[in-house]
Amino acid sequence: MAEKGSGAKKKTAKKTTKKRAAPNRAAATPPPAEGEADPQPTLRVKQVRSDSGRTEQMRRTLRALGLRHYQHETVVKDNPSIRGMLHQVRHLVRVTPEEA
Repeated sequence: MAEKGSGAKKKTAKKTTKKRAAPNRAAATPPPAEGEADPQPTLRVKQVRSDSGRTEQMRRTLRALGLRHYQHETVVKDNPSIRGMLHQVRHLVRVTPEEA
């Protein structure tokens, strides 16, 4: 007769996830030739408010944009992913188009 509470545990299968290698996109687009304008416009982003008291997601977004502290400026490429990040922290930054 089997005893209740014999201490036997059911084994559960562990889920494993395989990491895919990221494609090398650096070689996909060559740098612009001498005297040729950069095909992708850039934006100058300045952090005008502190990240103190903000959510961790906002802090990570600022860090991903290259902003380290209050009054720090950086230049980023203008693309949809960057625009989305800027939209998330629009109350903490000031964005101006970068002039070539």
